[in-house]
Amino acid sequence: MSQAIQRLPSSLPFPFSRAVKAGGFLFLSGQVPMSAAGEVVRGDIQTQTRAACERIVESLAAGGARLDQVVKATVWLSDMSHFAGFNEVYKEFFGAALPVRSTVASALALNVDVEIEVQAYIGHDPSGQDESGQD
Repeated sequence: MSQAIQRLPSSLPFPFSRAVKAGGFLFLSGQVPMSAAGEVVRGDIQTQTRAACERIVESLAAGGARLDQVVKATVWLSDMSHFAGFNEVYKEFFGAALPVRSTVASALALNVDVEIEVQAYIGHDPSGQDESGQD
């Protein structure tokens, strides 16, 4: 009853996968505001959120998924005073296909103001098993 697990390596020099496909889902590592070149994007919360969402779009595409397949998002903000500005940009990316979401305040690595982790449903398990583990 082994399920295929596929790891997509990170292009950044950190010890984690960019994404993992398992059981019909694509799990992304938390995305922070970074440029495509791997440099931290500074600026207001809207600028940082846009950069993080652009990395999400790229990582989803690398795993064969789209934003409208995201079913769960977890958001960390450095301060809840960023909540409204974050939501402005978040809605631009997710539109009407809003996933369930949790948002918390926390200190963040690299001294950024936002980190977003998402999970997308990409279809049945490629091992041929349905979600109950039966063929």
